Amino acid sequence: MSKMGFFSNLFKKKDKKKDAAPAAAPAAAPAAAGASSMGGSIYAETDANQPIPGYVPGLGAPEGGKIKLAIYWAAACGGCDVSVLDSDEKVLNVGAMADIVMWPVAADGKEKDIEEMEDGSITVSLINGAVRNAENEHMVRLLRQKSQLVVAYGSCACFGGTPALANLIPGGSKEVLDYVYNQTPTSKAFCEAYPDKPHVPQTEIDVPEGHLTLPTLYNRVKSLDQVIDVDYYVPGCPPTQETLGQLLDAVVAFVYKGVALPPKGTHIGVTKRTLCEECPRHKENKRLDEIKEPYQVNIDPDKCLMDQGILCLGAATVGGCGAKCTRVGQPCRGCYGPTDKVTEHGASVFTAVASLFPILEEDPTCKEDKIIDIMSSIKDPLGYFYAYTMSKALIARSVKEGGQ
Repeated sequence: MSKMGFFSNLFKKKDKKKDAAPAAAPAAAPAAAGASSMGGSIYAETDANQPIPGYVPGLGAPEGGKIKLAIYWAAACGGCDVSVLDSDEKVLNVGAMADIVMWPVAADGKEKDIEEMEDGSITVSLINGAVRNAENEHMVRLLRQKSQLVVAYGSCACFGGTPALANLIPGGSKEVLDYVYNQTPTSKAFCEAYPDKPHVPQTEIDVPEGHLTLPTLYNRVKSLDQVIDVDYYVPGCPPTQETLGQLLDAVVAFVYKGVALPPKGTHIGVTKRTLCEECPRHKENKRLDEIKEPYQVNIDPDKCLMDQGILCLGAATVGGCGAKCTRVGQPCRGCYGPTDKVTEHGASVFTAVASLFPILEEDPTCKEDKIIDIMSSIKDPLGYFYAYTMSKALIARSVKEGGQ
């Protein structure tokens, strides 16, 4: 076996004299013990305080020729694309080792160009965003077909992210569209001014210029691995520079030195600890009488945010980000997802919060009225507890009574 190991077929040059078949997708490495329930993935132990730089100057093109890289933006805000651009000098490694065949925000790759490529001819596809509509599903399936490796990049791709909170709307896509195009003040004014015009966008329509189509909005928002097979996960909203650096270092080490890639299913850039264990703030585990917003508190820079009454998800969220938010006085919102010991992120958060309710040794009960008072002080419980992981929740979505 060559120094490239069982991943060697990924980067072999094709014989230009022959119409050789595309290289087969790499065989998945055996999953390590302790697989996570989040899509059957595993978590790699890393040290966020000593991040891998992710940059090797003067690489030049690989001996076997540049790999092909695709980056696609599904249902997301665009922050993940910006995080790649915000990788400073690390992005130079990308240019040195890869031809970018698709990256809508930076390169002029077309869908038809991808369709014409041989299956498996794209080495790596980074896909950020959840699957929200028909176009998202078509593109992620197409990139899966054309790619040897697919990386779920960012919290929306890994767990559904903020777009998946739409799963809590009982009426699904119809209710969403009705609210946006009929009920918001500006839309309502338009409807009243132009009652004869269509208000909700149609999925297809004939106009003088031709036949136009729009993607169908789905009732349920899904994470990437709920639609296609995913090889690696890079969580974060967006992923940090350190996390992206670890991903790039793994690819650079493989392309140039033949170092084996991590096992399939690895979550890049996370630890086996919780974010609380990374956070430098002093913790006393005080009892909670109410939940406060950060703006309501004169925040002590050294004291645990939960001890100050601020809802923080660090106790139920996997570490790896270096506790960047809590270090500057902002609570963790859970964008890195749960640890590998947790099945249900939101329930784990609620359990952590409930464990701090004012239950005393001499009175091991907390009155129902008190529980209601504390929970009522949380402005948006579902929005807090499932801000990033709604599509992976045990209760997948809200429905109207009657099942629809």
